[in-house]
Amino acid sequence: MTNTPTVGWIGLGAMGAPMATVTARAGHQVTAFDLNPEVLDSLRPTVSSALSAREAATGVDVVVIMVATGPQLEAVLFGEDGISDVLSPDTTVLIMSTVGPAAVESAAIALAPITQRVVDAPVSGGVLRAGQGDLLVMVGGAHEHIDAVRPLLDAMSSNHPVVGQAPGDGQKFKIVNQLLCGVHIAAAGEALALADSMGLDVTQCHEVLNGGAAQSFMFQDRGSRMVAEEFHEARSALNIFVKDMGLVTDAARKAEQPVPLASAAEQLYVRGRREGFGLHDDSVVYQLLRTRQS
Repeated sequence: MTNTPTVGWIGLGAMGAPMATVTARAGHQVTAFDLNPEVLDSLRPTVSSALSAREAATGVDVVVIMVATGPQLEAVLFGEDGISDVLSPDTTVLIMSTVGPAAVESAAIALAPITQRVVDAPVSGGVLRAGQGDLLVMVGGAHEHIDAVRPLLDAMSSNHPVVGQAPGDGQKFKIVNQLLCGVHIAAAGEALALADSMGLDVTQCHEVLNGGAAQSFMFQDRGSRMVAEEFHEARSALNIFVKDMGLVTDAARKAEQPVPLASAAEQLYVRGRREGFGLHDDSVVYQLLRTRQS
């Protein structure tokens, strides 16, 4: 494999599109597929378009998969139009989705007769940082396989630590990451809702507390959207945390580890989806929690 591996990219959602773009701008030939033709059109000519996932995956050095769920990962690989039969023993499959350890471990086992070059690399950092190539990537896999995709990781991230030697290890780190993120967003919404209910100026509360020990990335980032009530344009949809907190609590049950804060946060996100806010920004938890004087 050359130092500039050719890339087939599958999945151009809120994170996938900017990640594919920065990878192409770093000098890599990227051919992408997504079920939404409009996003494919929007990335031309920086990113080339394929008519199917199989076309995108054919003859490339690396296939990057950036879909939303474990069932979607399985469908991309082994579904009716899956890519598995166009892969070769030299193809590296770079799974950057957050789908949980079990899904990636199962995929690696099923791919083993075709290619053993599977790298597990979920990401954290949000859409803005994705567009700047400034993500954190938590990487699991064999060193020689990671070395093959390192130029892509360099393009997409400012930090890509190797956290384990097997596919699934990156997902385990991402589970811990999402526990913290999900709880911090819920805590930010709860705190600002309390401030609102006590008659405080929530904007001032947000500004003042960001200068002290209560500060966190999520309180700063999501809190700013909470006080501005910028819920409708989803930079990070609430549905993502419905999925991800489910992965957290599933992993905790398998490890027999109590996660009471994560479980409470999960129920808040599930409530938000039930009330029709699944496609809203996840900062909408503030709207769900605050009370209004009659």
